[in-house]
Amino acid sequence: MSEITRIASAPGVPAAVGPYVQATSAGGFVFTTGQIPAAPRPGEPSRQSIGAFEDEVRATLRNLETVLVAAGSDLDHIVKVNTYLSSPDQLAPYNQVYEKFFADRRPARTTVCVGLWGVSLEIDCIAVVTTVAER
Repeated sequence: MSEITRIASAPGVPAAVGPYVQATSAGGFVFTTGQIPAAPRPGEPSRQSIGAFEDEVRATLRNLETVLVAAGSDLDHIVKVNTYLSSPDQLAPYNQVYEKFFADRRPARTTVCVGLWGVSLEIDCIAVVTTVAER
């Protein structure tokens, strides 16, 4: 049986707002919870004042990256991304930002349009745990 590690609160990311952890590592993989465009660090704009949708995508991907690093992985080791958008009109601007973050290391991805609770998007992923030597 493999060891399970739970990251309750990654440093620099807003705390979970419910009874869940931000990431779980098991079997050599990291499974993240959905990240939203909330400001992860003091001095950055709050979710309500981040601005353009593209800025919200960047903030969400930075939060996802911070959680991955805390769990022993990074953007380079993502194998699957799930994205939840609140409007079909967001797909083109989302893709523009997403492509810059992942360039030639694109993971498999599912993107759907759903009703969200007061946020424009949410992103979760599955990534491979890396060793310290690989990072």
